[in-house]
Amino acid sequence: MIKASTPAQYVLILIDMAESQGCDRRALLAGTSLADSGIAGIGARVSDRDFSTLVANAMRLTGDPALGLNLGLRLNLSAHAVLGQAFMTCRDLGQVMELFLKYYHLLAPALHIEFEIVEDTCILSTAVSFLDAPLEFSYELMYSAMLNTLRGLLNKGDLQLHIEAPYPEPTHAQRYYEVLGSDVHFNCVQGRISFPASLLDTPLPSSNPALRTLYENECARLLADLEEEDSVTERTLSLLRKLEGQYPQMPQTAKMLNLSPRTYRRRLDSEQQSYQALLDRVRAEHATRYLQNTRLPLSTIAYLIGFNDASNFRRAYLKWTGRSPLEVRGGR
Repeated sequence: MIKASTPAQYVLILIDMAESQGCDRRALLAGTSLADSGIAGIGARVSDRDFSTLVANAMRLTGDPALGLNLGLRLNLSAHAVLGQAFMTCRDLGQVMELFLKYYHLLAPALHIEFEIVEDTCILSTAVSFLDAPLEFSYELMYSAMLNTLRGLLNKGDLQLHIEAPYPEPTHAQRYYEVLGSDVHFNCVQGRISFPASLLDTPLPSSNPALRTLYENECARLLADLEEEDSVTERTLSLLRKLEGQYPQMPQTAKMLNLSPRTYRRRLDSEQQSYQALLDRVRAEHATRYLQNTRLPLSTIAYLIGFNDASNFRRAYLKWTGRSPLEVRGGR
């Protein structure tokens, strides 16, 4: 399991982008561990909690609802550091995709991707959620950064992808079409990115097999370093997301993670987390998806996420998210 953290270069680009719009750096860093040390104290990676706080600050200070889309436009090949260099040395886009699927957690541990080729179409099914960051921001950043990276690799500035977003059309939808093109669809069951499979055979002008091996070895080393930083929090979230509708009790979850309940509780305490908070977070995610992407009655949704009646579900959901189920369903 990969520890939830964000590459420092993404954080620095976000700070630079916000400052270029007149934001004060101290206000941007407020509430993060960088508030005292400043960016001079930044390491190779930044905790997702710090990144989410920084995103919230930047959205508030810039007033930019499309912050994720605009940040993604700044994440080019050089921003992806060693993995971006590895992409450039590949023979073709097919090799790039192989590398990406092996090492994408270097770029976004909160990202989960499944890849398949259906007839003549490549489909990336995606799920991403930076800790406490708005769902739309997480997907906007991923969509925009992926398109920007592919355009740079293929030298196709007009490349478009078929994009499916698992949430209602936002008020700034026009910016989606400006950044991503016209083939963007909202209110979809799952986040997906599709493109013609024929693109996989596109040769890359910067191909260099010798350097590719060198860069891939470095990617493998970096990924191993992240995996050593095991996070019980992320292991728990990953497990609970897979067990949708089951939601085990804490001792059962500890057993599934090969830990005693006592050790499990101690590890969560050391990460300043509680099992109930993590369980509520996942149930809120699942409930939100049902509310936004289905017309199931509230009583059914309540049952699916472990409540006996709709009234208790309403109160819990309001506590978890600060919004009522009807507000979320109505897209207000």
